[in-house]
Amino acid sequence: MIKSANVKSQVNNTWLSPPRRKGTESKPSLFILMLCVLAFGISACDAQTISPAPNFGSDFWKRWGDGKAEMAGYDITYPRYGQLRKGTGVTIFVTEDFSDSLRVKADPGKHPKASVYPVIKLNLVEDFPTGLYDYNLMTSVFVRADHSGKGGLPVKASFSAQEWCGHGYAQLLFDKNTIRLTSHSYFDGEADQNHKLSMPGHAMSQDTLMHWARGLASPVLKPGQAVKVNMLMTLAHSRLRHQPLSFTQATLAFADQPVAVTVPAGRFTCDQLTCTLADGQTWTFHVDRKSPYRPIIQWESTAGHKGQLIKSKRLPYWRLHDNGDKSILSELGLKPREARMP
Repeated sequence: MIKSANVKSQVNNTWLSPPRRKGTESKPSLFILMLCVLAFGISACDAQTISPAPNFGSDFWKRWGDGKAEMAGYDITYPRYGQLRKGTGVTIFVTEDFSDSLRVKADPGKHPKASVYPVIKLNLVEDFPTGLYDYNLMTSVFVRADHSGKGGLPVKASFSAQEWCGHGYAQLLFDKNTIRLTSHSYFDGEADQNHKLSMPGHAMSQDTLMHWARGLASPVLKPGQAVKVNMLMTLAHSRLRHQPLSFTQATLAFADQPVAVTVPAGRFTCDQLTCTLADGQTWTFHVDRKSPYRPIIQWESTAGHKGQLIKSKRLPYWRLHDNGDKSILSELGLKPREARMP
């Protein structure tokens, strides 16, 4: 839903939760308890020229319908425990047929045609050390990729964290007027939770920002445009801070001029897109403006989270699981794991 520029987006950020406890990883507050009824709105600078949905037409499928995935390796910096950690990131963007009833990849001929539609999936893997032990994080986001009127909207997002204290998992299933939330955690006070969350209208999830920056999720902006939205914070934000999942206001913007960006992969002319949250934190994405795929060359936040492209390639990665296939990691700028590693 797009509103005129003089209408201010509103969001009710209350939720049901017990008092939060202060402490370290061993004494967490509640991971995720509940979302309340939320109304989603976009205040547009120019409502007549902003397209709310991407174009999933023939040009899109010429690029993304080749049966391969785009795999990219990144040098990452991740803020954790008050320090910046250096690590490795991998993004995997790929199209799949998706079962609406089960919210999983649909095997051919297994589901009614009316229940199957295409999605463009992102798997974001981030690994980094924290002193003695590692963190292994993975976020999966599924955005509908058709002209059904729901194209460009998320249908599922999940997040898992594995580290030496324990592990956690959370999943969101986006329906027409509700979100289904499931979460599991090792930490006391979080455990196992299932909730059905009321949410009139369409909501934007911060977990779709990488899709959005590439023009693969709503709302689509043009250079010089900006919109205000009600943003659902990332599952990673909730999990790693042991806080309830919540909405906040945010401003999305597309800079009117390209910028030059230098990363390990080289020097690129990039479009710059930003997401500024109500607390002032800003996420900036630099997207290659020359490639028709519009890959993310760099992302960074004012909190210190950063990713810089090393290399990328389109590969059928799910077939490359033999021992000898480890050598292909070099094509992503990555190194095989050593024999003696955790």
